[in-house]
Amino acid sequence: MKLGIFAKTFDGTDPQTALKAVAGAGFACAQYNMACSGLPPMPDEISDAQARSVADAAASTGVEIVAVSGTYNMIHPDLAVRRAGHRRLAVLAERCAAMSTGLITLCTGTRDPVDQWKEHPDNNSPEAWRDLLEAMETAIGIADRYDVDLGIEPELANVVNSAGAARRLIDELKSPRLKIVMDPANLFEVATVEEQRTIVSSAIDLLADRIVMAHAKDRTIDGRFATAGKGVLDYTHYLRKLASVGFSGSLITHGLSASEAEGVATFLGSRLQSTVGAANE
Repeated sequence: MKLGIFAKTFDGTDPQTALKAVAGAGFACAQYNMACSGLPPMPDEISDAQARSVADAAASTGVEIVAVSGTYNMIHPDLAVRRAGHRRLAVLAERCAAMSTGLITLCTGTRDPVDQWKEHPDNNSPEAWRDLLEAMETAIGIADRYDVDLGIEPELANVVNSAGAARRLIDELKSPRLKIVMDPANLFEVATVEEQRTIVSSAIDLLADRIVMAHAKDRTIDGRFATAGKGVLDYTHYLRKLASVGFSGSLITHGLSASEAEGVATFLGSRLQSTVGAANE
């Protein structure tokens, strides 16, 4: 597995600054965000020069761009907001090749009109699922046009709020473009060690054929998000389970400060080494 980080963890509004900081903290790859180019995360326009500057910075720093963030609320209650998200997704997808990446990460959305990461009681309604299918079909059409893949992650606050819901979406859409970003801290809030191991193992087994990226953050004992290694998540179990299903992609940390980055790189690197060692025994 390759160790990486959200590029927007670091200050800077040009890709060279952001990716130099990524490399300096000990990471080999990054999930890019257009904010690191001084643009909105989902811009209305990305010039060819702006896109190529990301690839140039990646080449000069040795940091691979394994994905670019393309999150918008895919089931926002206002259809106009959804359509604006689709337009911006197409803008991003069109420039992915020039940025040397082929994966866009998405947010399956919520009925909350303000915060795309906030749970809403209507997320479990048939209407929300219908709207998600329609939005994903539009997104897949864009992905087909520009030859990119789309990564979704099960997230308690979104309409795809479990591994089972993610599997259902994959099975109903039947598109090879739809991939999974696995983040175990998004699968539970408060759980015993044995409960979280069961939840994480079951999710990885269910979605193994579609996992293209793994995320790394943590949960505190009372359910709040935390920096990787600072909470209760059993990272040894998580990484060994990923390895057991043949995952060898990128492990991308986020939800941390820039000052924590080197320490997290050391922590995750040591866990990856022990995972490889265990696999070779």
